[in-house]
Amino acid sequence: MFRRTFCSALAAGALAPGLVAAQAYPSKPIRMIVPFPPGGGTDILSRLIAAKFTELSKWTVVADNRAGAGGTVGIAEAVRAAPTGYDMVMGQKDNLVVAPWLYKNLSYDPTRDLAAVAHVAYTPVVIVTSSTSRFRTLGDVVAAARNAPDTITFGSPGNGTTIHLAGEIFKTAAGINIRHVPYKGSNPAMMDVLAGNVDLMVSSLPSAMGQLKSGKLRALAVTSAKRSSSAPEIPTVAELGYKGFDVSTWYGLFLPAATPREIVAQVHTEANRLLALPEVVAAIQAQGAETQLMTAEQFGALVKSDYEKWKDIVHASGAKIE
Repeated sequence: MFRRTFCSALAAGALAPGLVAAQAYPSKPIRMIVPFPPGGGTDILSRLIAAKFTELSKWTVVADNRAGAGGTVGIAEAVRAAPTGYDMVMGQKDNLVVAPWLYKNLSYDPTRDLAAVAHVAYTPVVIVTSSTSRFRTLGDVVAAARNAPDTITFGSPGNGTTIHLAGEIFKTAAGINIRHVPYKGSNPAMMDVLAGNVDLMVSSLPSAMGQLKSGKLRALAVTSAKRSSSAPEIPTVAELGYKGFDVSTWYGLFLPAATPREIVAQVHTEANRLLALPEVVAAIQAQGAETQLMTAEQFGALVKSDYEKWKDIVHASGAKIE
């Protein structure tokens, strides 16, 4: 009798919506919002993870690019989404812990409006130039900038990104003046550095990896504290004379804060299961990133810690949205 009553109630929708959602989840495709245009590091990793969910978990996860304003447009859309588990976002340091200190009127608070679900990867930022460029080393750039201030240009995926700030922080550390040229995403910036329209590009390693492997780009340095295992031949900025220099970025999955805990836990468990698989680890490393498994609580603590830390970094850099 209890079984018949339970089934009747389920069919009639009489049970609590959260309970039904948790038991049935996922019963339809999940949208993964990508806050940057196609072709960049965030897009590459998002599509890789979406494909692995679909292939290995049999969940249908579809990447959906919602670019604009340094990644903040996509994050804002995720915050506004219904908290049902069917709209997640691939957030990163750029739009979650840096942007709030650069934009005056953001519509979200990353520590309040989103649930940190799974830390996907972290990656150094890389300083690159065309393989036909006159700059063969980072020292060449510094020497040229000191001889002719404000004549050398560097592109980035946009104002207010960690990548943009890595360039600004390096300028300060080296005591040079090179001019920032913001783009709407990594791909157009990449095209211009390859064409020689800008002298340098500051990029996430995943965004640059394909062109580095093809020999069309030359890497001058990575900005992380240690060399990347994906490209161990590239020296760090710290090794080249700027001790203590350490700027990297991370990527992770988030859901709207009001999403039921059962769904957050289910997505976290499945994401971490995938991220522990050797084939997924290898695929992420091939793109120039590194996996680092965390609990949802550890990832949330990282977001809050970086949010506070980057307040001082942004203010010290003097970077502003143009």
